[in-house]
Amino acid sequence: METRRVTVSREHNRGFESLVTETLRGAGDFPFRLDNKVVAITGAGSGIGREIAEVFAAAGARVRTLDINLGAAEEVAQIIRNRDLEAAAFECDVSSGDAVNRTFASLFCQDRVHILVNNAGIAHVGNIEQTSEADFEKIFRVNVAGMYHCMQTCIPNMVRRGGGVILNMASIAATSGVADRFAYSMSKGAVVSMTYSVAKDYISKNIRCNCISPARVQTPFLDGFLAQSYAELEKQMFDKLAASQPIGRMAQPREIAMLALFLCSDEAAFITGADFPIDGGFLTLRG
Repeated sequence: METRRVTVSREHNRGFESLVTETLRGAGDFPFRLDNKVVAITGAGSGIGREIAEVFAAAGARVRTLDINLGAAEEVAQIIRNRDLEAAAFECDVSSGDAVNRTFASLFCQDRVHILVNNAGIAHVGNIEQTSEADFEKIFRVNVAGMYHCMQTCIPNMVRRGGGVILNMASIAATSGVADRFAYSMSKGAVVSMTYSVAKDYISKNIRCNCISPARVQTPFLDGFLAQSYAELEKQMFDKLAASQPIGRMAQPREIAMLALFLCSDEAAFITGADFPIDGGFLTLRG
């Protein structure tokens, strides 16, 4: 059987982004609702977190944008408020347990948290020999301990208030060998394991816990990484990375946000302890 190689361009990805944005941007047009539910989203200042914040607000949620960069969190919250929807911004360094406790203490004074979206995270490129102890510890503090801090702080509040939903952002790197992602893969594997453990321990407390595992997603972080690391080969590297997905392109953040919306909605009430790949066929259709 002949295998046809798909050639992908940045314009292809951007064309799809325009289609998704045009179809889904308007408030009230979403198939699943989060009306009046308070949602805390970490890493909400850019990329996937920003899209989740905008989508959830349009679906009726009262959004709390959390980010280590308060200015970025406030910018997203203001965009939401400009659409006559509710949002508030909080500074939060998820790598610090004390900082997380302070942030959520402020939030709990005003609201209960119905939904926690653990999205904050950082990336690292390198195999084990290229990963310094400092790099390894940094990835662990943000991607693993960060989710631990937020869940440990939120879960008692959810238990007291009758339940809630937790959604963690993992990666296909958690369950598939991806070259030069040693520390990152370690951290996302831990996210999947923590998700299963929390789902098991709190199912009787009416707390659902799931995770999403995206493949490559076109975000400002990716664009910046390519510009910095491949200044004269940016387009070629973008096309190479995009073509590694069998579907022939990268995901758009809005697509990840729409899956997150479903998993956090009441329509997904029977789903807990699950990892959802959203990967353009990466895990099962390569070869």
